[in-house]
This record gives sequence, C-alpha cells and structure tokens, in this order.
Amino acid sequence: MKTFKLITLQIADNGDFSEYPLVDGLIINKENERRTWLLEAFVEERYLDSFKAMERSAEDLDVQVVISHPANDPAFLSMHVSNIKKIGDKLSILMEGTIKKPRSEYAELLLTDLMEKGFSGGELLQEFKDKMETKPKIPKKKVQQS
Repeated sequence: MKTFKLITLQIADNGDFSEYPLVDGLIINKENERRTWLLEAFVEERYLDSFKAMERSAEDLDVQVVISHPANDPAFLSMHVSNIKKIGDKLSILMEGTIKKPRSEYAELLLTDLMEKGFSGGELLQEFKDKMETKPKIPKKKVQQS
C-alpha cells in the first residue's frame, strides 16, 4: 500500500464538480488486484447532509482529487462513501473506489474543454498555460470521454 496527502477533493454534482475544502486528508492506493483506492477526507461539519445523501446513493460518485502537491494533475476516481464519522465539530469521510482515468490525460481533457469553449491560436495557448497552473475543475462530461 502507498499513502499520499490529499490536497483537494471535488465531487460531481449535476454535471460539474463541487469542491469540498479539506481540513486534512489522505488517499491510499491499496495496490490490490481490484486496484482499489481508499480516501479519508476531514471536512467541516456543515457538509454532513451532502455526504449523508452521497452515502445513501446506490450510484458511484465521480471524484476528482489532487494528490501530494497542488501543482500535480488531478486524478479521476469512481468512488462511494462507505463511512461518515463525527469527530468534534468536524467529519471524517471514508470513500472507496477505483481510478477512472490516468492523471496524464488531464492536459488532453483541459485542451478539449478550452477548444470547445472557442479558444484558438495564441489565446488558446495562454489560457492552456494559465489553467495548467491553476488546475481548474473539468466538467463531468469531459472526464467520461474516451
């Protein structure tokens, strides 16, 4: 198993990603035959209702995370909420799932998104450079393309 620091957590919500600010978090590659990943996010208690609804849902969630360093490309996972525990005035959210897309495809997904928004030429290049620095959310429909 390999453990990494969780930097950001975004979960698909109606075709786009909603960000859940982290107090702290980690993600573990279990390195098993099913290629399972385990995520623990420590978040503010105000997100309890949202995570309870996710826990009740039978569908897996589309999750986008940045691991280890803010400049890293996001990783896309298919996960489900397996446990919610209140710790003081915070929540520990446990999620389990698998990687959907290798993180190396982020640049291609971003470029496709920018081109569909009408950017071209020098403007496209500058926007791409800026977005590769800030690592914006990419709409869910872009993540599911092959």
